[in-house]
Amino acid sequence: MERRTGIPANDGDAERFCSSCAFAEACALAGYGKTELSELHCLVEHIGPFEPGQRIFRNGDPFRALFAVRSGMVKTTLVDTEGREQVLGFYLPGEMVGLDAIYPEHYPCDGIALENTECCRFSFPAMSALAARQPKVQQHLFRMLSKELGSASLLAGDHSADERLAAFLVDLGDRYAARGLSGTKFRLSMARADIANYLRLAAETVSRVLGRFREQDLIAIDGRSVELLDPVRLRELARSVLNA
Repeated sequence: MERRTGIPANDGDAERFCSSCAFAEACALAGYGKTELSELHCLVEHIGPFEPGQRIFRNGDPFRALFAVRSGMVKTTLVDTEGREQVLGFYLPGEMVGLDAIYPEHYPCDGIALENTECCRFSFPAMSALAARQPKVQQHLFRMLSKELGSASLLAGDHSADERLAAFLVDLGDRYAARGLSGTKFRLSMARADIANYLRLAAETVSRVLGRFREQDLIAIDGRSVELLDPVRLRELARSVLNA
C-alpha cells in the first residue's frame, strides 16, 4: 500500500530487496541480491503498522534490535526530568533507527511514529554476526553510524534561525532524493512544533521564518506539503550549517 511519504512498503521480488530497504545501497554496491544475502533477509521481521503517536521503542528498554523505516516517518525524542520533550531526529523510509543504542546497550530515547508507519526489525546480535562475514554489510553499518553522528552536529554552532531552517529543509530534501523521490517537493509529516523543538527555536520563530521564505519565493507551502522553489539559494543560506 502506498503511504503518504510516496514509498510503498513492498518485499521486492525474488532477486531484490524492497525499495525502502536500509541496506539497499550496500546490496547494490556489492552486487548482492536476495540470493547472496538470504541470511540478512531471514533476520528481518516486519512490524507494524504503528499509529501516529505510538512508540516503536522506549527510552531505557534493553537494546536488542535496530529498526528500519519501511513506510511513514519516525521521530526520536527524550523527556527530561522536568517533563520537557526534546526532539532528537526524524527518520524517513529506508533510514535506520536505534543506532545510538549500540554503545549504551539500551535505547536512550523514544521512537515514535508520526503517521501510519511500518518498520523492519533487525536482531542486532544476528546482524553483527552476519556483518563479520559480509564486509559490505559491515561497511554499510559503519557508514550509517557515521551519518548518525554527523546528523547530530547539524544543530551545533551559533547559527541564525534562517540558517537552521534552510539547512533543515535542504537536508530533508537531500534525504528524500536519496530514496529516489523528489528532493524539492515533499510532505512535512512532523508538526511545526516538532520542527521548532528539533531546531531549538520557538514555534513562532519557525512560522515567521517559513513565512519569510515564502515571501522571498524560496518555498511554497500548502498545508504540510512544501516545495523548494529555489533550492540553490536555500543551500547557500544553509551552507554554514551544512558545512559545520
